[in-house]
Amino acid sequence: MYQLTGVTKRYTRGKETVEALRGVDLTIADGDQLVIQGPTGGGKSTLLQMIGGLDRPSEGSVELDGVDLATVSEARLTRVRAEKIGIIFQAFNLIPTLTAQENVETALVPLGVKPAERRERAAEALRSVGLGERLTHVPSELSGGQQQRVAIARALVKRPKVLLADEPTGNLDESTRDDIMALLEGLWREHGLTFVMVTHDSSIARRAPRLATIRSGRITLTEQRVAY
Repeated sequence: MYQLTGVTKRYTRGKETVEALRGVDLTIADGDQLVIQGPTGGGKSTLLQMIGGLDRPSEGSVELDGVDLATVSEARLTRVRAEKIGIIFQAFNLIPTLTAQENVETALVPLGVKPAERRERAAEALRSVGLGERLTHVPSELSGGQQQRVAIARALVKRPKVLLADEPTGNLDESTRDDIMALLEGLWREHGLTFVMVTHDSSIARRAPRLATIRSGRITLTEQRVAY
């Protein structure tokens, strides 16, 4: 479970101090699906970075299963991210010279998984996202939707507890967007993941049971009725 308390994040831009988050309190239970939405510059991606341990707040605490990501050592934080948190980005962030299977394997290297097991788990993860026939293809040989599926497989191959997605459909057309969302929602239910996603797309936001709207660094939570 996540427990965020009084999370504030300040950035310095020249002589100006900007508060991206202002005293955010948020609880995310195990297995929750939460979508974060808001205007550009409102703080939604900053909040996701706090939840993912990619940045630390200026004030407040970000606890995941009792471990405060705001104060834990860098070595422990890296370990928590490697073991518990899978992250998907809008830009895919695949290594262009590696095959789909090799890209997925990179997530297992920090965990010390042996090469033979890495290959087996990467292949299985790619099969689970419908890319069992694309193991040896490099990113330039894949469509945008297929590249995002590789990125999803890379996030899931380490069997995380938490799946975070920052605008995962932002670079995709409408049809591919719907396919990727159906895949993500299916994986969320199948694996019992805690799933947190940032999106600017209101049609996607309406699909989530919980919606966090951020404006000027402050958060409003809404419970939504969703039919699956």
